[in-house]
Amino acid sequence: MTVSTAVAEGMAQPSASDIDSTYRKITWRLIPFLAFLWLLAWIDRVNVGYVKLTMLDELKWSESVYGLGAGIFFIGYFLFEIPSNLMLQKIGAKKTLMRITLGWGATCVAMAFAKTPETFYVLRFLMGAFEAGFLPGVIVYLTYWYPSGRRAKVFSLITAASALSTVIGGPLAGNILNLMGGVGGLSSWQWVFLIEGTPTVLAGIATFFLLTDHPKDAKWLTAREKQLVENELAKDHQALGEREHSIFAALKDSRLWLFVVIYFGIVAANATLNFYGPSLVKELGFTNPATIGWIMSAAFVFGAVAQIANGSHSDRQQEVRWHCAGAVLLGAVGLLIAALSQGGSATMVLTGLVIAVIGTSSAFPVFWQMPNRLLSGAAAAVGIALINSIGNLAGFASPFMLSAVKASTGGLAPGLIAIAVIEALAAMLIIWFVPRIHAAKKKAI
Repeated sequence: MTVSTAVAEGMAQPSASDIDSTYRKITWRLIPFLAFLWLLAWIDRVNVGYVKLTMLDELKWSESVYGLGAGIFFIGYFLFEIPSNLMLQKIGAKKTLMRITLGWGATCVAMAFAKTPETFYVLRFLMGAFEAGFLPGVIVYLTYWYPSGRRAKVFSLITAASALSTVIGGPLAGNILNLMGGVGGLSSWQWVFLIEGTPTVLAGIATFFLLTDHPKDAKWLTAREKQLVENELAKDHQALGEREHSIFAALKDSRLWLFVVIYFGIVAANATLNFYGPSLVKELGFTNPATIGWIMSAAFVFGAVAQIANGSHSDRQQEVRWHCAGAVLLGAVGLLIAALSQGGSATMVLTGLVIAVIGTSSAFPVFWQMPNRLLSGAAAAVGIALINSIGNLAGFASPFMLSAVKASTGGLAPGLIAIAVIEALAAMLIIWFVPRIHAAKKKAI
C-alpha cells in the first residue's frame, strides 16, 4: 500500500497543528545537523583570519600573500560549484554533502603543513573546490522538504551557524594560538588547523548516516506525515505558479543575473568582516589573539540572533524584499561607521563593526527566498549554484583589494568605504528592480 493510498483510506483531513507538528519533527531531525556542518565549514574557512596573527610573522609572509591566499578559496568555489550541484541531482544530497564535508575537512588538516606561499594557495584553492556546492546544495535540499513559506526561518537557523562560527571559532583559535605553541614540535597556528579540521572529517562520515534525501525515504516519518509533507509541497508548487525548469532558459534570464550582482555585494561585505574583522580589532590596540577572538565572538552573537529574527519575521509576514534590502543597507551603514571612525573612537569602530555584522548576516536567509521563487528543478540547482559561485568571487576580490589598500595606505578605511558603497548599491538594486521582476509574474515578493 502506498502512502497516498493509506491516507485516502480513512486518514482525517490534517489540521494546522498536525502540519506544524510534522514540520517540527522534520526540523529537529535535519536542521541542527545541517547547521553544525555549516558551523564547521565557516570555522575552517575563516580560521586563516586568526592564524594570520602569528603565521605571517613566523613564515615571513606579506599581507599580499595572505590576501591572495584568503581570497583564492573563492576561485575554487566558483569553478566547482555548478558541477557539484549537478552531481547532487544525480547522486542525492546525502552523498554530496558527505563528499563535500570530508574533502574540506581533510584540506583544513593539511593546511597545518603549508610552509610556502605556493602550498598555501593550492590548499586554499582545494578547500574552496571541496566546499563548493554545500550552501546551494542545502538550499535545493530544503525545497525537497519545506514549502516556500517555511524556508526563510529554517534557513536562518542554518545560516546563523556562520555567525556562531565566529562566536566559537574566534575564542577557540585565539586560545589555541596562546596555549599550543611548541606542543609536539608544532607552531600554534598549525594546531589551529589540526584541531579545527579533525571534527569536520568525523562529521563528514556521520553525514551518510544522519541525512535522508527525500521525505518518502524517511523511516523516521509515519505514512501520514509523509503524505502531509507531499501535500504541502504540492500546494506550494501550485501557489507559486509556473517557474523556470530549463537550465538554458534560466541562464538567459536577466533576473538570474541581477541576483548574481546583488549577492556579489552582500558577499563582499561578509568576506570583509570575516577575513579582516580580526585585523580591524587588532588595529584598535587589542594585541592578545584570545581577546580579539572574544570581541569578534560578541559581534557575531548579535549577527546570529539577527539572522534568526529576520528569517522568522520574513516568514510570518510572507515578505522577503524589504527584509533583505533593509538588512543589506544596515550592513553598509555599519561598515561606513567603522571606516570613518578609524583613528578616532575605538567604541565607534566596534559599534560600526557590530552593526555591519548584524545587517550583513541577517540578509542571507531572506535573500535566497527570492531566486527560489523564480526557479525550480534542475534550473534551481544550476541557478542557485551560479548565483552563489559568481557572487562568492567577491570573497576573492574583497580580501585581495583590502590587502592592497592596506599595503599602499597603511590602513583599512579606504577599502572599508569602498565595500560599504558596493553593499549599499546591492540594497538599491533590490529596492529598485526586484519588485519589477515579480510584477511581471503578477506576484510580488
